[in-house]
Amino acid sequence: MHESSYRHMARLVDRHLEPGRPLSILDVGSLDLNGSYRPLFDRPGWVYRGLDLTAGPNVDLVVESAHCWPLPSGGLDLVVSGQTFEHVELFWLTWLEMVRVLRAGGLIFLIAPSRGPQHRHPVDCWRFYPDGFRALARYGGVELVEVHTDADLDPEPASSEWGDTVGVFRKPLVGRARALRRALAERLQRWVLGGYREQ
Repeated sequence: MHESSYRHMARLVDRHLEPGRPLSILDVGSLDLNGSYRPLFDRPGWVYRGLDLTAGPNVDLVVESAHCWPLPSGGLDLVVSGQTFEHVELFWLTWLEMVRVLRAGGLIFLIAPSRGPQHRHPVDCWRFYPDGFRALARYGGVELVEVHTDADLDPEPASSEWGDTVGVFRKPLVGRARALRRALAERLQRWVLGGYREQ
């Protein structure tokens, strides 16, 4: 992870989270290859878990699929992901899984590159802009709280070639009928995708 991505996440933590309030946090794509967000979430009452397809540093939960996780629906207060979506071939399915595991009223912090060199791990498929995050919000049925894309080059040399789109999303509070429809849609999605595995 480049230094500017870490700074983006630190700003989101400072701006949107209450230090004294207990939180359950999931970091999607958490394998520490060159940095981790974990120190930002090392606070009393906050429980951070890293999820990835590969075992290694900063990974607490190894999953077989980027699109179907053995986690209950609506159980997490915060889902974060940074510098991961460009490596997920079907990121929109991972997005739906992130929304599924988030509780109503919970937040998603998403950071993904808008520019930068190709860096395969094992693939590098996508770049993202604010309109893409707006589309994700509509697709997942969540509110886009804020979004911005780095316009200027970062002064830190290792970050200067990178630009990120940074977004905060909120899962809406819903009535019983809508909650039932969402639960049924999530079960259908898991049933349909249950047989899908990465190649």
